[in-house]
Amino acid sequence: HPTMLVTTANDLAGYRIVRHVGVVRGLSVRSRNVVSNIGAMFQILRGGNISVYTQLAETTRQEAFDLLVQHAEEAGANAIVAMRYDANEIAAAVTEVIAYGTAVVVEPV
Repeated sequence: HPTMLVTTANDLAGYRIVRHVGVVRGLSVRSRNVVSNIGAMFQILRGGNISVYTQLAETTRQEAFDLLVQHAEEAGANAIVAMRYDANEIAAAVTEVIAYGTAVVVEPV
């Protein structure tokens, strides 16, 4: 997303916020499948990073982020400040990831 500036800070160095568009979010809900659960079981027994779940988490966060940016662009923003992630397990093996922040219009200082 080369035209969208995204930061976890409340402001953007070198830019001035000229308009607040509002809160935007991107939501992704994913489930783990039986095959990856079996693979993860073997990784748990060996110890260390559970790459099956790491990949699932990364894919889910990226999808939530992409939706966040899409919603901000549709609202007319060119930046998002105070961006955050949150995740919840909403059922056994089903995880929700939300990316949210404040969509704004910025201009270079």
